[in-house]
Amino acid sequence: MLTIGDRFPSFDLKAVASIEKGKEFTSVTDKSHEGKWLVAFFWPMDFTFVCPTEIAEFGKRNRDFADRDAQVLGFSTDTEFVHLAWRNHDERLRNLPYPMVADTKRELSTALGILDKNAGVPLRATFVVDPQGVIRWVQVNDLSVGRSVDEVLRVLDALQTDELCPCNWKKGEDTLGK
Repeated sequence: MLTIGDRFPSFDLKAVASIEKGKEFTSVTDKSHEGKWLVAFFWPMDFTFVCPTEIAEFGKRNRDFADRDAQVLGFSTDTEFVHLAWRNHDERLRNLPYPMVADTKRELSTALGILDKNAGVPLRATFVVDPQGVIRWVQVNDLSVGRSVDEVLRVLDALQTDELCPCNWKKGEDTLGK
């Protein structure tokens, strides 16, 4: 598995950006949001139970990420057509403000090393990538355990201080300096 200090892999994938007719699909690459922090999170598969709770929460908190100059991208190995069907089917996903990216050939998931060995789907992995394309934080959960969007934001805040941050540090609290 790629980890802290590794470069996030190059990718060029299809995504669903909207449910508006004629604006549903787009291409997303590793260069699409150059100069920004990237929060790339992966879920096992569409039309499941835990996944929409996470996807919707990242959507609700999208402004918090944007305020930190970070772009959220959500990935699974389902096709862009399945993503669109799911967005149309599930009220919580209809107006997502970030792309649902289709890693259909499993190229990015494989390059990151996050495919579940038995199920062949991505684990619940989250990567925070700095503006230079370097992975700065990774969290990987079992397929049955949803992640904490608050924790992703807390870590992003800490990384952006470029200082030493103690246990349970939150934005606005004192850092340990350098």
